[in-house]
Amino acid sequence: MVTDRQTGKTAVATDTILNQQGQNVICVYVAIGQKASSVAQVVTSLQERGAMDYTTIVEAETADSPATLQYLAPYTGAALAEYFMYREQHTLIIYDDLSKQARLIDKCLFYYEDRPGVKLIQEIFFFYLHSRLLERAAKLSSE
Repeated sequence: MVTDRQTGKTAVATDTILNQQGQNVICVYVAIGQKASSVAQVVTSLQERGAMDYTTIVEAETADSPATLQYLAPYTGAALAEYFMYREQHTLIIYDDLSKQARLIDKCLFYYEDRPGVKLIQEIFFFYLHSRLLERAAKLSSE
């Protein structure tokens, strides 16, 4: 979902996971740059409703995790989802919040901003890396 801040994206993501109960779907929830309390709230909500039986949480918090973990968290989540997908299981992956990874990349490249071509590299990172990541979450058919 792409929408403004504080509009309930995490609540919709949690409800989406809860609606997979009994559907034989493995869910992967990737928390990127979320507060530990927010992730704990999601986990508690999923535990209370029995959704942790079919859900894996990949977490890279802002305060506690190095930038490399925040960068790698979406790829770790994608690898987990692909693992189940290639074993013929239905999977659902939720990235919460992929824009924080984009800001992290932007922050890393900020130090090189005065060099020629860096703005172009930033745009390539945002569009290429995220498009490749989202392509990995594609629906595949046996046909």
